[in-house]
Amino acid sequence: MAPRAFITGLAGTAITPDERSFLGAASPWGLILFKRNIGNPAQVHALTNEFRSICGRDDAPVLVDQEGGRVQRLGPPHWPAYPAGALFGRLYARDRALGLRTARLGARLIAADLAAVGITVDCLPLADVPVAGADRVIGDRAYGDTPDQVSAIAAAVAEGLTSGGVLPVVKHLPGHGRATADSHARLPIVSTDRQTLEATDFAAFKPLAALPLGMTAHVVFTALDPGLPATTSAVIIHEVIRSWIGFSGALMTDDLSMGALTGSIAERTRQSLAAGCDLVLHCNGILREMEEVASHCPDLGGDALARTSKALASRRPADDIDLDEARTAFAATLSGSAAG
Repeated sequence: MAPRAFITGLAGTAITPDERSFLGAASPWGLILFKRNIGNPAQVHALTNEFRSICGRDDAPVLVDQEGGRVQRLGPPHWPAYPAGALFGRLYARDRALGLRTARLGARLIAADLAAVGITVDCLPLADVPVAGADRVIGDRAYGDTPDQVSAIAAAVAEGLTSGGVLPVVKHLPGHGRATADSHARLPIVSTDRQTLEATDFAAFKPLAALPLGMTAHVVFTALDPGLPATTSAVIIHEVIRSWIGFSGALMTDDLSMGALTGSIAERTRQSLAAGCDLVLHCNGILREMEEVASHCPDLGGDALARTSKALASRRPADDIDLDEARTAFAATLSGSAAG
């Protein structure tokens, strides 16, 4: 069975009989994990293996948001705690090479953690450029406040993940840093003019346009489409994300169950796909909503199938490094940064 154009969540640490039936019938493209799904390494590995067995696809992606700082689904005591992205920005400001090297190494270590339990996609890096007065939903997750610095560190993070056998997802296209509301709760509206957006928010994504996967922002940009957030706006997806930025990878929505969006889950699904998203992402693990998403998602085909297939094909085996030595070096850099 061809996979359908959606990524689903699950309710807990084990797949229930009802979820098993759903996954087998609906054949989602991928699975995304949250803290409610994470117990210990053996449990997570068993979960990812079972998901792939049910779907009948060894390469079925398993995703997670593993950034560090406030957004880290796998954490102590079984996994290391990683710093928020702002730390790499501070190192970069002192020593560009050190900032990039440390960001790349941190991502390489995250990839090792994820790959060991069967997680093959990390929803990272961010290329959002925050501004004064914006909501803290991005905040210290950002790598800096200029597009050049943000895109440089984001590229290093993507390189680190890729070298560890994990696919990166650049987010949140075409930019969430200027939002004055948390899109988890309500819809942010940005009224900045297009010229400024292109010079700042959008510009940070241009050097990352060849990354294999990207995620949209539930943000309205009134200068481009005053009525719809980027996720459901054909204008923003085609004119900005695909054309101006030039993003060529597979494009997924941010979580459809977030408070920024209105309408039924079915309406959100249809609108996102009609606007030009390749995949819809539904995260909350509520089975009736998962079924609603699936019932309005087609099998992957055409350009969406080509882009998702290309993304999966770009995943490569992890390079050979001494992980113990790498972790010691990373910890020493963090310790030196704190001391400085």
